[in-house]
Amino acid sequence: MRIGFLSHLDANLYLFRLPIMRRLVERGDEVFAIAPRGPYWDAFVKEGIRPVDYAVDRGSLNPVKELRAVDGIYRAIKPLRLDILHTFTAKPNIYGTFAGRKAGIPVIYNLVEGLGSFYIDDNLKSRLVRGVQESLYRMAFKRSDLCVFVNRDDPEYMLRRGLITPEKVKIIRSVGVDTRLFSMDAVETQRLARWRERLSPRGVPVVLMVARAIWHKGIREFYEAAQRLEQKAEFVLVGGTDTGNPSCADAAFLHAGSVRWLGELPAEEMAAITAACDLYVLPSYREGVPRTLLEAASMGKALVATDVVGCREVVEHGVNGLLVPPRDAAALADAIDRLLGDRSLRERMGEASRKLALEDFDIEGIVEQYLPLYGISNVL
Repeated sequence: MRIGFLSHLDANLYLFRLPIMRRLVERGDEVFAIAPRGPYWDAFVKEGIRPVDYAVDRGSLNPVKELRAVDGIYRAIKPLRLDILHTFTAKPNIYGTFAGRKAGIPVIYNLVEGLGSFYIDDNLKSRLVRGVQESLYRMAFKRSDLCVFVNRDDPEYMLRRGLITPEKVKIIRSVGVDTRLFSMDAVETQRLARWRERLSPRGVPVVLMVARAIWHKGIREFYEAAQRLEQKAEFVLVGGTDTGNPSCADAAFLHAGSVRWLGELPAEEMAAITAACDLYVLPSYREGVPRTLLEAASMGKALVATDVVGCREVVEHGVNGLLVPPRDAAALADAIDRLLGDRSLRERMGEASRKLALEDFDIEGIVEQYLPLYGISNVL
């Protein structure tokens, strides 16, 4: 079969879809990564996946540009003669479905990883954008064959709003995590010691957060909690800025305060730095299912996260971590302080995190749930 994966970033496909794409290549399918040309272009070629370029403006709300985006996708996919098109993220989901039907592609799947930043803020612009996006999603879902959701809250919202019908909903929780790579046993002792020394020269516990440096991830609350607890732990933030995002934190803020901001680190360092922390924190305002939270769980870490869509898929309050209200720095600091002061509780919660990752979120199990969509099993 000829199967296309469509996104607005080649990184989205490479970092989150590659295990599925590899399985399809191994089966002998022709697999296409359809995205604006980016840093992973050559990596796709090495995997036997054909990258296909198209243009899209991620931040544009201009109707003329948006129509051009649909036409650009159509022109990119029409010559491919695809049997299946699978789309990811909002614009590719909507525009890709319209373009795919125009191109005569017989099977089109969508995937909703989260509803995005316009579902966090409630200002006039956000409400207007939500209204337009939901109208477009309603039209797109009528034309696609199935939509995969990664959490249980988002499909409930869309069903309640009448945007999609129940028979077109499939839930596959998260994009999965490589539990062999993200395992304490997989990190060399010397490498772990080097990271521990770098992160905590004082020898105190390390509280880690890995996320893009945007306000919607709870950056401000993390910094405020660090200020309250700076004598008890080293607070570390890993993640680059996203200057195209209106919620992006400024460098002056990130370099100030009691948090050590390391910026974006190479992907190959993430397992080691996660292994080196004592407690993992994600005070986000809304998520799909956050990969970094899964990685920390797989590493056997106790977790502190906000009680919001996506985060509560990974954190069971009182079992493998603590959930706190969003935008509440005091509650966040209290939860962190509680776990910093109780090592045995952290360890018990860490064991529960590892068990959850193995049983519910291991990448191999997640891939197996996707394969029926591409005809590898006769059961959807």
